[in-house]
Amino acid sequence: MAEENIEKEAKKAPKAEEKSAAVEVEKKEAEAGTEGKAEPADGEKAAEVKKKKKKLRRQVLKGQAHIQCTYNNTLLTFSDMSGKVLAWASAGSLGFKGAKKATPYAATQIVNAASEKVSKYGLREIEVYVKGVGSGREASIRALVNNDFEIMLIKDITPIPHNGCRPRKPRRV
Repeated sequence: MAEENIEKEAKKAPKAEEKSAAVEVEKKEAEAGTEGKAEPADGEKAAEVKKKKKKLRRQVLKGQAHIQCTYNNTLLTFSDMSGKVLAWASAGSLGFKGAKKATPYAATQIVNAASEKVSKYGLREIEVYVKGVGSGREASIRALVNNDFEIMLIKDITPIPHNGCRPRKPRRV
C-alpha cells in the first residue's frame, strides 16, 4: 500500500516539473518578446503557446442598401451583392418613439448610424432598393449621398397588388 502511494507521488512529480518548465519558457519568451514555437530543452516537451487568431475583415466595395419606409417606422439594411447583411439600423433602435420614427429626420439619423457600422468593410458603391410609402424615402436617399456613398442604382420595389385581395375599409378619423 505504501509502495502504491510512492508510485502515485512519483507520477505526479514529473507533471509538476513539466508545468514549471512550461511557465519558465513562457516567461523567457515574454521577456524576449517572441511568440510561437519554444525549443524543447533536455528532452522535455515544448510548451505550446497559442497565438491569438486575427479576425479577417472582408473588404466589400460594392453592396446594396435596402430601405423600408412604412407609415410607422423606417428600416435600413446594408448587405453585400449576394445579400449577406453587413449592418442595419431602424428608428426604434436609435431611440425614436411613436410618430417620430417615421419622420425624415429619423431617416437621416438611421443612415448615419448604419454607415458608421458599415465603414469598417470599406463599402463605397451601393445599389439602393426602396420599399414602402413612408415619409423617409427621399430623406434617406439624400443622406446616403451625403455620407459619401456612390449610388449606382435606385430601384423602387414597393409591392403593388394587381387586383389581389380585398382592400381594408377606409379609416374614419
